[in-house]
Amino acid sequence: MSPSPSQPSTPLRSSLYSQHHPSTPSRLKHSHGPGSSSQDEPDSPTFQTPASRLPPPIYPPNSDQSTNTPENSSERPSSITTPLRPRHWRNYSTYNCSHPEGEVCDHGSFSPKIRPTSLRSISATLDDHNGFGGRYARSQSIVGGPNGVLGDAVGDTFFGDGRFFSSDGSAENGKERGWSGSWMRRWVGGGNREDGGSKTMSTTRWLATTHGIRNKRRMYLVYYFPFLQWITQYRWAFLKGDLVAALTMASFYIPMSLSYASNLGHIPPINGLYSFVFNPLLYALLGSCPQMVVGPEAAGSLLLGSVVKSSIEGGHSGDEDNDMNARIAGVVTGMAGAVILVAGLTRLGFLDSVLSRPFLRGFISAIGFVILVDQLIPELGLVHLTKHVGGVSHGSSLEKIIFLAKNVGKAHRLTCAVAFGSFGVIMVCREVKRRLQPRIPSVAYVPDRFIVVVLSAILTCQFRWDRQGLEILGDVKSSTGSPFPFRFPFIPTHMQHVREAMSTSFLIALLGFFESSVAAKSLGGGEAKKDGLQGMSLSANRELVALGVANVIGGCFMALPAFGGYGRSKVNASTGGRTPMSSIFLSIITVICILFLLPYFYYLPKAVLSSMISVVAYSLIEEAPHDISFFLHIRAYPELLLMALIFLSTIFYSLSLGIALGIGLSLLSVVRHATKPRIQILGKVPGSRDQFENTETSPNQVEFVDGCLIVKIPEPLTFANTGDLKGRLRRLELYGTTTAHPALPRVRDPEHNSNIIFDIHGVTGLDGSGTQVLTEIVDNYVDRGVRVFFCRCPKEESQVWKLFEKSGIVDRCGGRRHFVRSVEEALRMAEMESLSDFFERNPGEGEA
Repeated sequence: MSPSPSQPSTPLRSSLYSQHHPSTPSRLKHSHGPGSSSQDEPDSPTFQTPASRLPPPIYPPNSDQSTNTPENSSERPSSITTPLRPRHWRNYSTYNCSHPEGEVCDHGSFSPKIRPTSLRSISATLDDHNGFGGRYARSQSIVGGPNGVLGDAVGDTFFGDGRFFSSDGSAENGKERGWSGSWMRRWVGGGNREDGGSKTMSTTRWLATTHGIRNKRRMYLVYYFPFLQWITQYRWAFLKGDLVAALTMASFYIPMSLSYASNLGHIPPINGLYSFVFNPLLYALLGSCPQMVVGPEAAGSLLLGSVVKSSIEGGHSGDEDNDMNARIAGVVTGMAGAVILVAGLTRLGFLDSVLSRPFLRGFISAIGFVILVDQLIPELGLVHLTKHVGGVSHGSSLEKIIFLAKNVGKAHRLTCAVAFGSFGVIMVCREVKRRLQPRIPSVAYVPDRFIVVVLSAILTCQFRWDRQGLEILGDVKSSTGSPFPFRFPFIPTHMQHVREAMSTSFLIALLGFFESSVAAKSLGGGEAKKDGLQGMSLSANRELVALGVANVIGGCFMALPAFGGYGRSKVNASTGGRTPMSSIFLSIITVICILFLLPYFYYLPKAVLSSMISVVAYSLIEEAPHDISFFLHIRAYPELLLMALIFLSTIFYSLSLGIALGIGLSLLSVVRHATKPRIQILGKVPGSRDQFENTETSPNQVEFVDGCLIVKIPEPLTFANTGDLKGRLRRLELYGTTTAHPALPRVRDPEHNSNIIFDIHGVTGLDGSGTQVLTEIVDNYVDRGVRVFFCRCPKEESQVWKLFEKSGIVDRCGGRRHFVRSVEEALRMAEMESLSDFFERNPGEGEA
């Protein structure tokens, strides 16, 4: 029935409705709303949908709803149909519409003006999944194929899906468009197919194609080279903050890099500056954290210095052989970069979780203590005495403490005054800035360390303190005379240093990446910052690649290892740095410093550099008391023991022992945790129908089920955690718990193990070793006459179910009927089969 437009309404609604009032009954009225039967309109399309999902009927304005409801209509609908949704109105509201172009027009679902041109277009719109995403049904990126091994970026680029997509999104034959249709793709089984797809098509490529992303290679290029993404968003508003942040960091950390190189790395001071020339620049191009700034750190510099000292002790170089010491540093830095680069290319970004927090805290605190003791010797002016006492310069911290105790009376007074005076000034400024910064944020811009460096150099030059016994930095220049000497670290003549530095380089890479990941996660990728760069998402694997490339290039110029530092990055963020351009500015400032400002460092006292390093060492130690109190509060005594063991072994013996001990214990802990099965025995909650809980955690709140052992496996089964699965199950059969000692005699009656029910809802993955062990377990139960049931199993399309079928587990259990949906259903089936077996053995029992 057509609504009458003459009924009262507002002028606006009347005009709009008269404009779109249908002159003849619309076919959409019949196909998408309550209307006539299919006999009257045989061509009208219908789309079935449940009645519960049907929205309220839509009435034209000014219509009499009482006469248009389905209940009052003389013509009953033949089926429940689906009206067009608002998103379909938007898609078709411009077809044959008299509104001006660009004006929003919402006609309603009864208007003929929005009728699509064909039924096929309606079906495509209603059935598409745009906006929902999801995995490609034929994708092999998870279970195998080149994408599963190499990743979607490499797999799609080199082993594409056999088709190219033109600028309009249409598929074209690869032979006509480029090399992607070559032998390489056909070799891996891609090939062109009639349906336009390929069995090697990745989910990423499928989603990109489905959602109209045309330039897929550029998508990957922008992702792996973030510079191409953030440079297009750069604005003049960012320039001031980035430049101020770079100047602030340069005033703080350029003097620090000189200290790290000369005092910790035992290499020429200029090599410390190289770490701020190449590494920040390369990270700005490849890194995924916009505000993180990479540079040398105390721990990495000390570890590098230990390799240099070992080489000196082995006779491969000398204390004054700056060129060879610098080359050794380049080998260590290059190897650390190579390790971390290979880890990134092989997608090992999860390695930052391998080392436990107690190990890192104990080791970093030990490094801070070692640095403090090391710097006391130059701060007291006793360096010349260590040359006459064998083994002190390269000895343990305990030996150095004994040396200091014996020779403290011979300390140089002027050196002590300059060193401890500088240390006191920096510590006071540090504390004042910490307290004032919440109220006065601009106090963070005060370059206190730069002021101390400049004043000490001016005073030394003015009063000629160098002639009174105060050691100064002297000429700062490269060992080769070139401002940026290039020495490739991986050459045959350096192989002896490679063998010595292997373990230390690995630890430098691991510690550096861990600190970088902590800094990156705390700063974020910028996606949540409204006033910063958008679309910069963090990626552990991309961070590994960026840091690896930066350190490999840095190793070619004999720089110190450089990674992201939390403190340095926070300074960058707090002083206005919002983009990686601040890192580029820092590199440019360092280059200017090397080319033009090195002569001004001549009178810089070495005691001041030592005091600055002592401040850093104190910051490494000051967090330890908080962690110790926390572990004491929660009574985590194993973690405290690990911290103490690593700390004491590093102090009283060597860094090498602390490294080996810490990594070994951490890896053992990871392996132990991964190989321990976490199976549970379930009991039924009293009064419930299908609620079951772990009897280990709530033994007094659940009840056991007679004749049944319900075992829950809450994790994937792999070679790592199935080795002891049989033993754990055996304990459940004997004692009803996995915590009882195997020396205990059997306490659980065998009759309660006549039915074994496995709840495998958590078994989301299964490998060959796990399948074999599970098959042997099932065979053992079946041979003993125990009925085996599996509940809450994965779908039949899953890899787990396919392995169950191929291994014979399904057949050995008794077929598919022993694979049920819930524990309660398995209990009912076990009871039915028990009764059936009983009556088969005792046929007379069932007669009246």
